[in-house]
Amino acid sequence: MPDGLERLRSIVEDASLSVAQKARQLAIAADDLLAYLPLEAQTQRALDERVICDMYEGHAPYTPRYVLADFSVVLRRGSDHLELLAPTSLADAIHTLMIAYHHVPSVTGMPVYLGQLDELLLPFCDDVGDEELYAEIKRLWRYLDRTLPDAFMHANVGPSDNRVARTILRVDAELKQIAPNLTLLYDPEASGEALLARAIENILECSKPHVANHPLHTAAFDARGYGIVSCYNALPLAGGASTLVRVNLKKVAERSRDAREFLDTILPNYVGLAFDLMQARIDYLFDHSGFFQSFLVEEGWIDRTRFAAMFGVFGMAEAVNTLERKAGRSARYGSNGGADDLGHAISARLAELVAAQPLDNVWRGRAMLHSQAGLSTDSETTPGVRIPYGSEPDPVTHIRALAPHHKYYPSGISEILTLEETVKGNPQAVLQLCKAAFASGFREFTANVANNDLVRVTGYMIRLSDVKRHNELKVSRTNTTALGAEAARLTGILARKPRVVAHELAAGDR
Repeated sequence: MPDGLERLRSIVEDASLSVAQKARQLAIAADDLLAYLPLEAQTQRALDERVICDMYEGHAPYTPRYVLADFSVVLRRGSDHLELLAPTSLADAIHTLMIAYHHVPSVTGMPVYLGQLDELLLPFCDDVGDEELYAEIKRLWRYLDRTLPDAFMHANVGPSDNRVARTILRVDAELKQIAPNLTLLYDPEASGEALLARAIENILECSKPHVANHPLHTAAFDARGYGIVSCYNALPLAGGASTLVRVNLKKVAERSRDAREFLDTILPNYVGLAFDLMQARIDYLFDHSGFFQSFLVEEGWIDRTRFAAMFGVFGMAEAVNTLERKAGRSARYGSNGGADDLGHAISARLAELVAAQPLDNVWRGRAMLHSQAGLSTDSETTPGVRIPYGSEPDPVTHIRALAPHHKYYPSGISEILTLEETVKGNPQAVLQLCKAAFASGFREFTANVANNDLVRVTGYMIRLSDVKRHNELKVSRTNTTALGAEAARLTGILARKPRVVAHELAAGDR
């Protein structure tokens, strides 16, 4: 039997998978049986060697990687295609969203964006009491986790301090589910410190939410706005990202004699090949897949002109360490000023190269640089521009080392500060650390707290108890537990070094 058919047979007979999980894996396997898009020989070679990477999005892309539907459209107008009237009550609005989510695709086969939920639901809450609101949100949260069990599904709240946002935070801390992922869009003027303090309490309880620097993100987009989706990716609202192509900076450094050749010759070459791959994938999606003839476009949920292209990088730490070693130096990324300066120079060069390359059928005609969170199989490379697991310094040094990178990565960059659990007795320290990180230029503040069951892998969540059960029984009802278990085995995510928060105010003026 040919290898492709053997793979299909093995999926069908895999008793560890649910029917839905089998159907998803069969679809991926069928896509991989198709011939790959035609590429130039150099581009194909770089892809085969995985110096550039297509994120295994499939041989023939038929849906964008990430779709950020503007769900306010269906709440205002209903949907002719889905035969839905515009809702008039909170219960109807939530039910409408539940239906809508099943019709918005992504690379995962499930929605990666649930909308700015507090803003969507607030107009329906005037006559709803606090306990009724709590009960409705709790039912919605359980529904999402049980029927769309994928930790890349992401909701946003904020920037205003309102009862829906607070109710969502209350429910999320109580249920401690891996899904949905959650981001608070924090604006010091609109949010107030009390809402941030409530989010910090949640982080100490369940390592959620991310906290996004809303003014910094807003400046990178237009009046229609943006959303945070999947792990921590910032993309245009009513659009999304057609594709994410990434470059393995470690492998680029290994092919370079020194830092000068890396910056001047080898990196530009591979950036160009990554753009060739990216344009080929976008062309197929727009010209052959038929995706943009869907009702999502016709009814205004999405706009085909608002789909970005994400240019991702990973392995920055290993690239810097490789180049330092080739120069006869022992400096290490994240713990030495000179090595960190080289990393910042690489980010600046990447931003320059990405901004210089036009693309067709892409929002604003240019790709958006992205610090990519890695794959579960990325052994011996660190996600994005992060500091390698187990060598993280104290939180203040950590922030100072990485803050200069953040201005270059408008479509998403995130560090994970792993804090020692005694911080639960001092939430004010974490709040000040978050504010100081934003003052230093961080786009996103994210923290794990040691010994919490719910932890972040690269940006998505797993429960350690789920991973333990998966390792013992080889089964999980959630799609991302297996990825987290694989990442723990191959990439060392559980080797993160918990740190005590101290001298947090030194990270920058508040």
